[in-house]
Amino acid sequence: ADNLSEALKKLKITSTDSTADSLEGCLDCLLQALAQNNMETSEKILKSGVLQVFASLLTPQSSCTAKVANIIAEVARNEFMRNPCVDAGLIPPLVQLLNCKDQEVLLQTGRALGNICYDSHEGRNAVDHAGGAHIVVDHLRSLCSKTDPASEKLLTVFCGMLMNYSNENDTLQSQLINMGVIPTLVKLLGIHCQNAALTEMCLVAFGNLAELESSKEQFAYTNIAEELVKLFKKQIEHDKKEMIFEVLAPLAENDVIKLQLVEAGLVECLLEIVQKTVDSDKEDDIAELKTASDLMVLLLLGDESMQKLFEGGKGSVFQRVLSWIPSNSHQLQLAGALAIANFARNDGNCIHMVDNGIVQKLMDLLDRHVEDGNVTVQHAALSALRNLAIPVVNKAKMLSAGVAEAVLKFLRSEMPPVQFKLLGTLRMLIDAQAEAAEQLGKNVKLVERLVEWCEAKDHAGVMGESNRLLSALIRHSKSKDVIRTIVQSGGIKHLVTMATSEHVIMQNEALVALALIAALELVTAEKDLENAQLVQILHRLLSDDRSAPEIKYNSMVLICALIGSEPLQKEVQSMAFLEVVSKLRSHENKTVAQQASLTEQRLAVES
Repeated sequence: ADNLSEALKKLKITSTDSTADSLEGCLDCLLQALAQNNMETSEKILKSGVLQVFASLLTPQSSCTAKVANIIAEVARNEFMRNPCVDAGLIPPLVQLLNCKDQEVLLQTGRALGNICYDSHEGRNAVDHAGGAHIVVDHLRSLCSKTDPASEKLLTVFCGMLMNYSNENDTLQSQLINMGVIPTLVKLLGIHCQNAALTEMCLVAFGNLAELESSKEQFAYTNIAEELVKLFKKQIEHDKKEMIFEVLAPLAENDVIKLQLVEAGLVECLLEIVQKTVDSDKEDDIAELKTASDLMVLLLLGDESMQKLFEGGKGSVFQRVLSWIPSNSHQLQLAGALAIANFARNDGNCIHMVDNGIVQKLMDLLDRHVEDGNVTVQHAALSALRNLAIPVVNKAKMLSAGVAEAVLKFLRSEMPPVQFKLLGTLRMLIDAQAEAAEQLGKNVKLVERLVEWCEAKDHAGVMGESNRLLSALIRHSKSKDVIRTIVQSGGIKHLVTMATSEHVIMQNEALVALALIAALELVTAEKDLENAQLVQILHRLLSDDRSAPEIKYNSMVLICALIGSEPLQKEVQSMAFLEVVSKLRSHENKTVAQQASLTEQRLAVES
């Protein structure tokens, strides 16, 4: 400790005019003390005011420069030292040293800058201001192909410095991307794949940059997919695989890179991991199984990559994914169902899968999760069934396979995501299927639950889907029994509210359903329509210039139907509908104009 105090004193006095030898001795003493107790020594250095002295010692001509930079690198390992290093003006001279040729000076300077930037906003700003990143990126480019140990060490330090510089800072990450650092880093990874420390630094740097959209476009022009898959195949340790996964996941969000990863053979690696880990209860294996199967599902979100793996339903990957559904692992059941939902994104695939018995597999899976089941698996299986029900030819097949009954078992669910998918699946199934719509529409339990969910203010999706299914039951069944069930369950007011939705498609569905109610069961629904103020709402829709032509048309059709009820007719007469309708006779849309003439005649007769 005495030696340290002595050295610090000496440094302050003699830094300007001392001989190189006495200076070297002082610096060695500091490095030794830092090696023994970094934190305590750093505090003493801070108190002594020597940091300001270091700025003047950081000159390319001095033989002590590398040692001074090494001391700065060591003290900056402590969080409390980073801002004082910036305040002491050390960043500009350090950045200047990046231009020198001496490898040891470059190495220690890179370390010093990297440590000052670590988790320090001020450090990063100062390095940015002094233009440090540019010089480091240039070094990476020129050293990229050198494989001697000294160059690789320097490359590792510079990668680490850029990583600390840009970590969690979008602006600085964008700056590095604009400097073109990505192709250089990908090249580095390819050339130095044998060097564990350097590949690790590259991976962390990729992980930093890959979150930004602009980086993915650049990555897509490199052979990153090939390099990462090559590297992945060599890994045995869980931690290393995990690091590569962390880069793959954000990159795989880009459709071009998805396809590149599939072509580079990533899928085979993932399937192998699943096979190895599926029966293990080791924590690492369980984590690896989850990551691998999640990534597999992500790759299937790209249209091209998905079709490539589907291979007309003959693909080995598709077959393997099918075998996940009956598995005992919840994670694999989930990934299998999500993968099917992704394969079911075009009609051809959906028709093929339904013809080849996929529906029974999904129903069996749902059956296993009815009682206190796994919500994510329920949600995924329902998503798959919903997508499969979109092509017209599949609807009747799925209905006769008992899908509606299987789905209704989840009516009790209190989970909004499950409720949402359940509603969507039923709505797809009954589209243009009159018999099924009638059967479901007479199911009092279902209709009561729908009316309840139409009030789910906290869950807009569930609320919207419930309204749409109520309307669909009427539109597709055109059944008096269904209308009576909906009236008795209190559903009318929700259909009237739906007519005021901000979505034209929902408004329209509501108006068509209401017109059917008025045509088929006006007396039964009369009171509810009056209480829900339907006539006032129709007046508003017809007066509003922003209403779509089909909304105006269907509102007038509905008005004509409502006149058949005495109380509703009185309301219509009291609200000056004739004025509004006669204006619409000159509407630019011919169908609207024609309906306006018809409606005007009907209103004139009734008045």
